[in-house]
Amino acid sequence: MLQLTNCIVLYGADLEPHWCDRFQLKGDTIHQIELGAPCDAIEQGALVVIPGLYNSHTHMGDSCLPDGATGMTLEEGFFRPDGYKYRELAKQSPEEHLSHMVAHLNYMSRTGTIGHVDFREQGVYGSQLLRQASIETGVRSLILGQFNQLPFTAEQLQHNQAGLTADALVELESVLAIADGFSESTMNDLTDAAWTQIRQVTNAQGKLRAVHCLENDGYRTVSLAVTGRGDLERALDLYDPHLVIHATVANDAEIALLGQSRVNVALNPRANANLGLPLPPIAKLLDSGANLLLGTDNGLLNSPNLLAELDFTYKVAKSQFGDARRPHPKDLLKMVTSNVRHFLGGDTYGYLEAGLPADFVVLDFFKPHLRASRHLLASVVTRVTPANVLATVHQGRILYQNSAFAMYLEIA
Repeated sequence: MLQLTNCIVLYGADLEPHWCDRFQLKGDTIHQIELGAPCDAIEQGALVVIPGLYNSHTHMGDSCLPDGATGMTLEEGFFRPDGYKYRELAKQSPEEHLSHMVAHLNYMSRTGTIGHVDFREQGVYGSQLLRQASIETGVRSLILGQFNQLPFTAEQLQHNQAGLTADALVELESVLAIADGFSESTMNDLTDAAWTQIRQVTNAQGKLRAVHCLENDGYRTVSLAVTGRGDLERALDLYDPHLVIHATVANDAEIALLGQSRVNVALNPRANANLGLPLPPIAKLLDSGANLLLGTDNGLLNSPNLLAELDFTYKVAKSQFGDARRPHPKDLLKMVTSNVRHFLGGDTYGYLEAGLPADFVVLDFFKPHLRASRHLLASVVTRVTPANVLATVHQGRILYQNSAFAMYLEIA
């Protein structure tokens, strides 16, 4: 068994900081956590053990194009079929593309991330490529595939009547044989009949469903013009997604709808800001009852670094609340840890207790900017950088470790 001693652990689903006499692993499981006194502040440094982080919205296919969409609108960079992203991805050889994905997944583990929910373009081929990268790195990739080409013409979408063809249904089944679920880019990419078909197929197979909603006003207005309903309302009614992405321009009625259903919503403030879009209504969403998660979105826009996303999101939320006391840093940290339990369930917990999977990150709070923290949770959210990550562990497997980590790890 391996163990850390005399450290601080963010314990349980509520992420309460406690001194810990012994944090012990056995195989892929947390064997023992011997808690001491609560600990909100430190004087002379400590090791701090936090749950492994989950990034709930990535496009790892874009990792080969960092900052490639700079200066482009959402439509120019990302919309099908002719957006910059789709044109450039088609030029990548499998070997080159895989190498970029592997490198970026390794970077994610370097920043404390053990798993991510990925919206993988390029049909069956795209899902296969990311699955291979996930196996090579050990970072958990929950893959949401999509059709390689949109299965409807613009005229068919305008009439909103056609269902999926036999060929499209075969492709859907082939994607789901590899991927963990499905997500086309927006509700406006498919007809109502097609969304209903996909819901039925994914339900039968126990697969995840997700969709981007309300990233800009166009998502809503196009949906209203074609179907008489906004894209979020259609999504919840026809598709029943496990995860809604963005909600950037959600109005009060839409926020209430998300809260009433306790929908899982992945926010992406840095990506929205980088595109010149409004910032999501983080404060209102925190008050709504929706289960909030956090993602870094496209590799063209951002590095997949949740530590940077946490810092940015926390400060935007405080500004929106207009209140020095809200939100609590814990509310933000839950968005990348224990809130994931409501979304994924199963053996995904997002918090640390004895008997749960050994999914954790060890932070070096002996560093000068951390060692005298007066509010540990605030320091985790706003001051920790990748350089302060000593180790990232997923189900007992060390995905990343700093050269200094060995001096703290003991054999029981």
